[in-house]
Amino acid sequence: MRILLLNGPNLNMLGTREPEVYGRDTLDEIVAKVQGMAKELGVEVTALQSNHEGDLVDFIQQNQMTADAIIINPGAFGHYSYAIRDAISGSNLPAVEVHISNVHAREPFRETLVLSGVCRGVVTGFGWRGYLYALDLLVSTAKEGK
Repeated sequence: MRILLLNGPNLNMLGTREPEVYGRDTLDEIVAKVQGMAKELGVEVTALQSNHEGDLVDFIQQNQMTADAIIINPGAFGHYSYAIRDAISGSNLPAVEVHISNVHAREPFRETLVLSGVCRGVVTGFGWRGYLYALDLLVSTAKEGK
């Protein structure tokens, strides 16, 4: 099983950007944790972070034929990127959207999640652990044939 791990804008600043909201773990540390768990599960994870919407769309399109699922923390793109939504939908891959903070307990504009309608589910508010929960959900449901 091969899973795409996508991270959107400003997530490259994790560890230093608003640590009271996003924690002190860097994106590299989080990706390493996901890849470590993936290795234990016998799963390959291919990661990309970009501050550019088109890079994420291109990555999904370029990898959709060889991937089995998507974990995406779209950052701010999650609130308005119909292009990423269409790329996920068009890929026909099961996806889980992840947000480190609880977007529903923050500013009102963060409550709108345009990607969630084409994702299998959303994990929000559990910090870096949300990525691991998303990985577990995708692997478990694949094993169950769902």
